[in-house]
Amino acid sequence: MRQRAIRNLAKLELTQPRITRILDAAAGGKNNFVADRDAVRRYDLAAPVTTAAARAVLHYVGRVVRHLAAAGVDQFLIVGSGVPSGLPAGGQLHDTAREATRSPAARVVYVENDPMVLAAARATIEPVNDLVRVVEGDVREIDDLLDDRVVRTFLDWDRPVAVLLMSTHSVNDDEYFHYVIKRIRQAVPEGSYLSLLQTTFDSIPPELLPAIHDLLAMTLPGHAIRTREEVEALLEGLVLVDPGLVWVPEWRPHGHDIACRDQPGASGNYGAVAHIP
Repeated sequence: MRQRAIRNLAKLELTQPRITRILDAAAGGKNNFVADRDAVRRYDLAAPVTTAAARAVLHYVGRVVRHLAAAGVDQFLIVGSGVPSGLPAGGQLHDTAREATRSPAARVVYVENDPMVLAAARATIEPVNDLVRVVEGDVREIDDLLDDRVVRTFLDWDRPVAVLLMSTHSVNDDEYFHYVIKRIRQAVPEGSYLSLLQTTFDSIPPELLPAIHDLLAMTLPGHAIRTREEVEALLEGLVLVDPGLVWVPEWRPHGHDIACRDQPGASGNYGAVAHIP
């Protein structure tokens, strides 16, 4: 544990924005640095919807957790959410899972690779909640992630598990993306679910695309952007829960989730949930 903590601190980068910290900053959280807040300001100057888009993403993930919990799932593996601190007290994803399942036994494992997110979540969540674990991992190392000791033992893999992939932007190789989905389908038991979140530029006006691409290359190099057609190809063979692949504000909207409701494309993200038969 001590060696892992030292390794995490060595990887801590204060001057380079990270997408999970940008999301946290845009949503009003505290788990971010000046570089992340500067990135939010730059994106807002280029397309002034960054804060609304961040909240639309967080609302979407909350609705997915709530819907799947209501469907009977009480185990969640959430990969790359950033464990956002901008959510209201009692409104974090593990709180939503427990409330929606009406079960005090609902279990959540957060998987993160950002040192600050790991440290903050472990310091503020694990000590006060025995049913939440925060694990170091990366979707780009899916075999190691699924074989992690905590992931394997803290969740009961004989019962349905909901896997939420929030960090698909970090997977540039579509062939490997297919492998990630294949491995998850092999690992989870019957009746499980897989949720995806994918950044896109489909709704950005053509005249703004060059500036947005330049900004992305400067702030988030390697961030994978996909069109709807490309995401559909990745989801081929999966049984999608209604309403299918849509802009995140359009996925089973709730009356209180108003971020980007009138302009769903401004969220900049597609979302989908698949049932694993």
